[in-house]
Amino acid sequence: MFRSHRSVQHLPSCCLMLLGLAVACGSPSSDPAGEVPSESASTTLGVTTEASDGRGQARDVVLITVDTLRFDAVGFFDAAGAEESPWRTPTPSLEAIAEEGRVFTFAVAHAPLTLPSHASMLTGLYPYQHGVRENAGFVLPEEARTLAEILKAEGFATAAFVSAFVLDGRFGLSRGFDVYGDRIARGGSFQVSERRGDETVAKALEWWQSQAGQRRFLWLHLFDPHAPYDAGSPWSEQATTPYQAEVAAVDAYLRPLLDLFAAAEPRPLVAFTSDHGEALGDHGELTHGIFAYQSTLQVPLLVWGPGVEPGSDDRLARHIDLMPTLLEGVGLPVPSDLPGRSLLGPDGDVGESYFEALSGALNRGWAPLRGVIRDGKKYVDLPLAELYDLEADPRETSNLVADRRREAQALRQHLPDASEWPPARSELSSEDLARLQSLGYLTGDGDAKDHFTTDDDPKRLIDLDRDIHRFSELFAAGDPKSLEAAVQLASSMVERRPTMGVAHTQLAQALLESGLRDEALAAMERARAMDVAGVSLLRQLGLSLVEAGRTLEALEVLRPLADSEDPESMGALAMALSELGRLEEASRWMASALELAPEDGSLQENAAVLALRRQDAAAAMVHGRKATELRPSSAPAWNHLGVALFMQARPLEALEVWQRSVSLDPNQFDTLFNLGVQAAELGRPDLARRALKDFEARAPRDRYADDLPKVRALLERLGR
Repeated sequence: MFRSHRSVQHLPSCCLMLLGLAVACGSPSSDPAGEVPSESASTTLGVTTEASDGRGQARDVVLITVDTLRFDAVGFFDAAGAEESPWRTPTPSLEAIAEEGRVFTFAVAHAPLTLPSHASMLTGLYPYQHGVRENAGFVLPEEARTLAEILKAEGFATAAFVSAFVLDGRFGLSRGFDVYGDRIARGGSFQVSERRGDETVAKALEWWQSQAGQRRFLWLHLFDPHAPYDAGSPWSEQATTPYQAEVAAVDAYLRPLLDLFAAAEPRPLVAFTSDHGEALGDHGELTHGIFAYQSTLQVPLLVWGPGVEPGSDDRLARHIDLMPTLLEGVGLPVPSDLPGRSLLGPDGDVGESYFEALSGALNRGWAPLRGVIRDGKKYVDLPLAELYDLEADPRETSNLVADRRREAQALRQHLPDASEWPPARSELSSEDLARLQSLGYLTGDGDAKDHFTTDDDPKRLIDLDRDIHRFSELFAAGDPKSLEAAVQLASSMVERRPTMGVAHTQLAQALLESGLRDEALAAMERARAMDVAGVSLLRQLGLSLVEAGRTLEALEVLRPLADSEDPESMGALAMALSELGRLEEASRWMASALELAPEDGSLQENAAVLALRRQDAAAAMVHGRKATELRPSSAPAWNHLGVALFMQARPLEALEVWQRSVSLDPNQFDTLFNLGVQAAELGRPDLARRALKDFEARAPRDRYADDLPKVRALLERLGR
């Protein structure tokens, strides 16, 4: 008698996904920094180039990027005529190299999101050219040459060390790197997929020193200033705001690396920048990704090293200019098909810069935002268009469109046709989405529309963005009062914007977590009827129907999703079929799903359940072991493995595994039942009594009605 229910979990705080994954980031590596070697470093590229003029003097090259770092938060920012920023933070490590380097006071990104921005830096292409338009659902295509590929072909040792899952190698930026350090500690879907900057710097330092004697290219990415802001001691006590504490911490983390570079002979060529800024309330935006005002679009940029003339430079500098700059800085020719130019060249007009912010459109059905900066003027193409004179109005407080429509229309003509809406987007696994959402990237399903009105303009909807973030805070709190408030807030969002899929998703999420399954089912069925439910919400509907005993209805929902060869949906269909006793058919679907996604921890977990139902202990062991490797924080996975161990006559190991499951999740009642019953059978009365008493006191009465009398009888036999 065992309890090993299907892996139907209520929705974690970071996403509305039933089958959460934790995809493996590769096999262990033998490189000095303990990271994963990239499998796709190019050796020949056939690049069409223009000749360099020979200014490049550096032997090594380094790109340092800091996530979510405002241009006016660093101590070295000092644009002529700029007022003092309230976010300015002492950054002595960076200021030391800025004194000897070139500081660009008007540098801009092309998207206020991490993955698209880094793709532009590493390819020298605009987002519409390299194809990565948002953090979720996009992978850098093979035809987009990376800086690492070019340098690798020239004999450089190449390595990257990144600090957050959003830059995981699966999204394409690992190409050309001998080592791609994206191994962020993984676990269940509650885990935030980032690591502190000092840990990443230590790995980068170790690699750099191990490669002495070779030409080196290092890309180092730190994530720390990203929300939520929690730098810890001593920075939190010393800073004015939590955000500034994060900035100060990053500067301290970088000191050992920058000191090493300063003492090197010859010094490397170093470029320092951020992927985008942070709104911090500007224009009503809390973080970044929705708007493209200068608080999130403008970035700090300094270049330091051999051949770099020190000083301040107020030219328009762009992310697409970094690749040409670094190539020229090490004496290599610049590909002639790149839209950017080297910043090491003489002063001169660079023309213009394109930018976009598509997160609101892709995830919420809001109007897509595109724009252009040219000659100090900034045009934002939205249903409610905007025009700003950045020199006279750097905070973008005065929209000039009404008075200068002809100028706005002329700038609009500079928007590239290739950037038109909508971009192609693919589905991500629920664990990928969960890990992105744990970092604050609230992905969802946008409206399927290509025409937008003023009602779709994000300026009119920014209060919904604040509510979405507020919902996440309430849900994460998890107490009954907070969950009740989360339900009310999500219901309000559904009423105000019924076509916004993420609102329906959050409502179902809060209802399920509150134990209101019938209300959650009704909410998901309404979203389905309105055709605003995305794949993840439909999959959750199907599995919730299974839980409710409405398995035939679940099949109607899940089968069309599975027919699209989405592995998670195939696995969900397999579990629904197994509820009907159709185990062979279920096994075929599960095998097909695992063939498509063998590193999907949730699929492995459910495959273990299916194997147990088929009384195949050996297969359950295989899938259970794999599931616990991929999802070490998943209590159900450890429970399933324990059942498989017991079936293979390894009871003591089973008890240990079940105790681990309960330690991970005290509310894992299946495990408590198994642990208590089998501990009693094995002559471990104290362990049995503790587990059975806990089960008797807290197990849901409706779900375990048949088990509670057995537990009480066993407790009487053991002696309470």
